[in-house]
Amino acid sequence: MDQLLQSNLVNAAVQIERQLDDEIDKLDNLNIDDIHALRERRLKELKEGAKKKQEWLANGHGSYSELPDEKEFFEMSKKSANIVCHFYRDSAERCKIVDKHLKILAPKHVEARFCKINAEKCPFLTQRLRIKVIPTIALIKDSHTKDYIVGFTDLGNRDDFSTDMMEWRIAQSGAIEYSGDLLTPPDQRPAHKTTHLKKKTIRGGGYGSDDSDVE
Repeated sequence: MDQLLQSNLVNAAVQIERQLDDEIDKLDNLNIDDIHALRERRLKELKEGAKKKQEWLANGHGSYSELPDEKEFFEMSKKSANIVCHFYRDSAERCKIVDKHLKILAPKHVEARFCKINAEKCPFLTQRLRIKVIPTIALIKDSHTKDYIVGFTDLGNRDDFSTDMMEWRIAQSGAIEYSGDLLTPPDQRPAHKTTHLKKKTIRGGGYGSDDSDVE
């Protein structure tokens, strides 16, 4: 079994080396016209990216803001393809924890609109999106609600989860760009080092008795 494993690893290494050699050969064989075409394509990509970023910033991306009412939410959804919306309530202490993390992530992920809305002031929207537990984060992509983060269940069942955990969980929906490992939570990776305070576990399992219902 060890010999078979070693043989498979050698074969994989050889295959990767061949692929690298092919890429190097292509680069070595580029002529002036090829290099010019690559440069033009790259410049076009950079210009399009800069233009898109300016449009995002003009539409409120890059910061974490509060929407005053349901009308504003529907107007925003016409302008932003990716939305991370936190449904909160003033009396729910856990909403302040969510606020802290989303404020950090908003300027990092300008491709998405990060916002919050008071669930008690928007009963129609809350009912339409089936918001039952506070806090809940609705993850919207291309006008479709792709996913929900309900309470802290998906964030390690703890109040002191990291911003990396929140970012990873949001990325599961495709609402933000993410270059890391989507299969493994940050707090379960071998190289992860935590600097958090003592772990606090939610009582009762599931969504937890510390999460509050809207109704």
